[in-house]
Amino acid sequence: MMSSQPQRAVLTPCTGVCSLDLQGFCEGCQRTGTEIAGWLQMSDQERLRMMEEVLPAREAGQG
Repeated sequence: MMSSQPQRAVLTPCTGVCSLDLQGFCEGCQRTGTEIAGWLQMSDQERLRMMEEVLPAREAGQG
């Protein structure tokens, strides 16, 4: 039997501003070049952690 709740896809945090700063973080989404390149290979759990914990911390200057 199939689940009645559809799976939610984890979207990319890309904002279309694709320029790395001097620390190596994208000025638009705060990911590193390695994280951007590996986004599609990450599990949904890894992507959610990036979106909910890692990227907000970087944006706030704590990461």
